[in-house]
Amino acid sequence: MLANSKHREAIAGFTVAAAPGPGQRIELPAMAIVAFVGRALRGPINRPLFIESFAEYEAVFGGLWQPSTLSYAVEQYFANGGRGAHIVRVANSARSATLELPVASGTALVLEAVCPGTREFLRAAVDYDNVPVDEADTFNLVVQRVRTPGSEYVEDQEIFPRASVNPDSMHYVGLLLQTSALVRLVGPPPLERPLPTLRADRHAFVAYVSIAPNGSDGVPLTDYDVIGSASERTGLFAITDDDVFDFLYIPPLSRETPVGASALLVAQKLCRSRRSLLMIDPPAAWSDPQRAVLGQRQSAHANDQTLMFYPWVEAFDRLRGSREAFPPGAAALGMLSRLTADHPPWAAGAAQDAPLRPGFRPVVVVAESARERLAAVGINTLTSVRTARPIAARTLAGARTSSPEWCLLSRRRLALSLVESILRGTRWVLFEPSGPATWRRLGLQVAELLARLERDGAFPDMADGAAWFVVCDERVNRPNQMGGTSVLFGYAGARGGVWHSWLLTHGTTGTSVQQASINRLLNAAPRAVEEPLQEVAETLVRRFVR
Repeated sequence: MLANSKHREAIAGFTVAAAPGPGQRIELPAMAIVAFVGRALRGPINRPLFIESFAEYEAVFGGLWQPSTLSYAVEQYFANGGRGAHIVRVANSARSATLELPVASGTALVLEAVCPGTREFLRAAVDYDNVPVDEADTFNLVVQRVRTPGSEYVEDQEIFPRASVNPDSMHYVGLLLQTSALVRLVGPPPLERPLPTLRADRHAFVAYVSIAPNGSDGVPLTDYDVIGSASERTGLFAITDDDVFDFLYIPPLSRETPVGASALLVAQKLCRSRRSLLMIDPPAAWSDPQRAVLGQRQSAHANDQTLMFYPWVEAFDRLRGSREAFPPGAAALGMLSRLTADHPPWAAGAAQDAPLRPGFRPVVVVAESARERLAAVGINTLTSVRTARPIAARTLAGARTSSPEWCLLSRRRLALSLVESILRGTRWVLFEPSGPATWRRLGLQVAELLARLERDGAFPDMADGAAWFVVCDERVNRPNQMGGTSVLFGYAGARGGVWHSWLLTHGTTGTSVQQASINRLLNAAPRAVEEPLQEVAETLVRRFVR
């Protein structure tokens, strides 16, 4: 994978991540990563965390919880072979519990859990060990998260030696706790330091003060909670540029409430800007294939950035102790992630009627003829067994796409994955002057990737080097230009005479990717093509038009 939260380190407020340099090859993602956004029992709010198993989800976000459709979705994703996921917990009116450390005057130093909810089991201890006698405002603070109230199983611990209640101190407790993942200071601290914590039970192993049971899990989510705020980095906007993902999935807001049109619209725009795909669940009312076909024809969510699997799936609900019907999105994404480990994204066989894992079965058995009708409108069919006549997986593009090729999931994934990989793998040019030496290294790096993909069968069979192109010289760059460094690249589409191409520019104001209309340029009259694209088009005509 290009990057994930496990391989990034935050230092002094900056995120440090390994990235390819000018002499390193660009790699396509080794697995399909899904970003989930929804309600969870516990864990950080509006902060993406990367996990690789449901056990990790349980440790951080609390496991299955009936009001959390997210918890069931993540379980079904990994149960069907999911490899990795970014989890964004959002909440509606959730409240953090508080913890009070008494002081001699009768007031208290009040701390608040960073993560809201009723399942954040924290405790704290105060002592004066190794604190000089003349430092009357100084104390040592230990904060722990335990698995259950009264438990000695410590899941996390933070130690703040020589903290101070003096706002002018370098060790002011309010500043120290800004780095804490467990607690924050509530209001101004008292003028006195908190008293040493005494053991309520002389047989207790350690003295501590437990958090009060005054937290709240909030109420069911709304579309506004999922959408969040771009300025505050909440909801969907909590997903940062460093969080690389191939698919985005928003589970239903509750068991009875699907995700609304407004949240899906924002999610589609996010996916388009991040070169990923949005998984949309079919409505529960689509109880048979005919209704699904009619419903999709009337749907507003038909584009090459979305996909859908049908029908809903039946799986065992461990909390209710019975088999229940669930939306299919998470299970389908687990299947796609599993297959990506064995097939490259562009391989059609990577998503052709792959069966669900044992324990899952479709709630509706779809006949062969119905599967074909569903595929015609872009809906993929989930099965329990492999079928005799596989149907290539589709996006929901239908006829509403700039390229008929983007109707096929494998071809769309190739384009998105390729552009995203090149974008991230060439960021080193931001630290280099724009000039012939940089252009040459950049062009060779992109060309090496495209040549490797050609050898691996990603592009149509053509003469060596004729299935792709890279232009990175004065035709797309001006000497000593201040706007950044650009590279134009593309590859031949499945249909003869069709090219998929992009102009990527790394500049001081950011990185931009524009889909270049090379097909139009190749057929345009010379007067209709502006310089410098005039020369680029003529070069492409000489090289590729037979």
